[in-house]
Amino acid sequence: MTTTSELYDSDASEWQRTEPVLLTDFTARPYVMRLAEPLAGSRVLDLGCGEGYVARQLMRGGAASLVGIDISAQMIEGARASEQRAPLGITYEVRSALELAHYPSVSFDLVLAVFVINYLSLAETTAVMKEVVRLLCPGGRFVFTVPHPALPFLRAKEPPLYFDPDGAGYFSGRDRLFEGRVWRRDGVDVPVQYIHKTFADYFHAFAEAGFTTLAELHELGVEDAQLALDPPFFTPLRDQPLHVAFRLRVD
Repeated sequence: MTTTSELYDSDASEWQRTEPVLLTDFTARPYVMRLAEPLAGSRVLDLGCGEGYVARQLMRGGAASLVGIDISAQMIEGARASEQRAPLGITYEVRSALELAHYPSVSFDLVLAVFVINYLSLAETTAVMKEVVRLLCPGGRFVFTVPHPALPFLRAKEPPLYFDPDGAGYFSGRDRLFEGRVWRRDGVDVPVQYIHKTFADYFHAFAEAGFTTLAELHELGVEDAQLALDPPFFTPLRDQPLHVAFRLRVD
């Protein structure tokens, strides 16, 4: 089985971008950025930052400091190259989301995880969320997005996005790895993975981690503006649940 680091090391060049290219750059990341507000003065930890596409937007949006970590050395190399060309003050580290003990408690105002939790098992998800609770200051926010739990069971193996449950069901597939692919608007596709969790699994993890406030849940899909922008690309996803974005706060 291909590891997450191998997956992204091998395709790092296809993720390099300065403007929206991937499907999820249109259908997910803009909404995550909105949930991350307010950014002014925030100390941010970006889990699974990749080549820094979102991290750069966060800094330009007013974050005071930002640490981006990713398990892929090649993705971090690309992020550091971008930082060298146009410095924003971002620190990038090759590190897994499971390796957060390095950071002091109550040291961040915002922790972001864009399509990272879907690479974690049920046990790993709870472990990471416990660390997030430890790292956030009072009033701090945890914003993350994952594939919609129903998506693998609604879409065939076809562009511009799919995850293959390989015969598993919604409940029987819990904690199983589904392989998938996501497309760019230029026709290039890249491999992605999803360890399936139900909605109940996420809320159980929130409680186990120590979050005590009600989680915001946003189901994301293709919108009219995207359909108008590129009908051939976005129309196959019309009226389908693609992603879920969550925002949680600590007391």
